[in-house]
Amino acid sequence: MSTGQKAATKRNEKPQSLTDQAYSGLREEIITCRLRPGTEVGEQELALRLNMSKTPVRESLVRLTLEGLVEAFPRRGYRITPVTVKDITDIFTVRKALETVAAELAAVRMSEEELDALKTLADQTYGQDSSLPVLEFVSANNIFHAAIAEGARVPRLRALITGYLEECTRLFHMGATIRDVTPETQQDHTRIIDALCSRDPAASREAIALHTENTRRGLISALISDEASSLEL
Repeated sequence: MSTGQKAATKRNEKPQSLTDQAYSGLREEIITCRLRPGTEVGEQELALRLNMSKTPVRESLVRLTLEGLVEAFPRRGYRITPVTVKDITDIFTVRKALETVAAELAAVRMSEEELDALKTLADQTYGQDSSLPVLEFVSANNIFHAAIAEGARVPRLRALITGYLEECTRLFHMGATIRDVTPETQQDHTRIIDALCSRDPAASREAIALHTENTRRGLISALISDEASSLEL
C-alpha cells in the first residue's frame, strides 16, 4: 500500500466514540487488574477516572456486564466480577477438551513454516525480574496456543479456543504478576513443540493436556497463597 493510500485509509477511518473509548479503557484496567476482582465501583467514580461524562461510562458498563467482567447491582452500583476457584477450574476444563483435540489435528496438519514460527513464540519468557512486560508475555502465550488451534485447520474449533484464551487473559495476568512462570511455560511449550514436530498426535494431545493442568494448578496455588489476589474459594 502506497503512502497516499495509507493516508486515505486513515482519513476514512471512523473516529472511536466516547463509549468505545470508555469500554476499551475500563476493559484494559479490568484485564490488567488495575481494577481488581471484587472491587465496587460507581459511574461517577469511573467517569472521573476516565475524565469523561457518565453517559459513555454507563454504556460501556452495559457491554462489560454482558461480557461477564462487571456485575450490576440496582441502586448500588457495579462490582468487578470476582474470580473463583471454580471459575478457573471450569475454564481450564473446557480449554483442555478443546486444545487436546486441536493438538492431535495440528500434529499432522501444521506446515514446517508454522512449526518454525511456533518455536519462536515459545522463546518468549517472563520472569518478575526480566525485561518482558507481563502483557507482552501473556499476548505471546495466547498467540502460541492460537497458532496450534489454527494449525488444526478447523475454523470453528479455532474460534472456540481463541475465545477461551481471551477469557483467560485476566487470569494469566493475575498469575504472572505473583509468580515466575518462565520455567514451567518453557518446559511445557518445548514438550508440545517436540511432539508436534514428531508428527505424533497422541504425544501432542498428552503434552498440551499436561500443560493445561500444570497451568491450572500453578495459577490456583499462587492465587490462594497471595492475599492480594482477591480470589474467592
